[in-house]
Amino acid sequence: MGRLDDFRAYRERMNARIHEKGTIVTKRFFNLDGKCYEAGALDGKTKEMLGLAASMVLRCDDCISYHIVRCAEEGVIRPELMEVFDVALIVGGPIVIPHLRRAHELLDEVMPANGQ
Repeated sequence: MGRLDDFRAYRERMNARIHEKGTIVTKRFFNLDGKCYEAGALDGKTKEMLGLAASMVLRCDDCISYHIVRCAEEGVIRPELMEVFDVALIVGGPIVIPHLRRAHELLDEVMPANGQ
């Protein structure tokens, strides 16, 4: 099992547990989070790229992983992701570099170099 499979399995298992045990506030927050990334004035692809940049600046590896997967599902191509990574690095500074390394590692699993 690779990093991507581990991430997906853990996220799915724990989200189910949170939905089962969580309060109405927690459930509403999860719902709001999902709704925020739906297409509106901005399309879903753009919103996922924004979420990825923000997650990198905030240094949340789980969020970075989630948004890399979602970006791939939304049709973001590798050159676009490289520019998102650049924006995050400029905004967040050198503290983002360890997260950038892990983002590249996961990206290679999600989107092999010979793919896009």
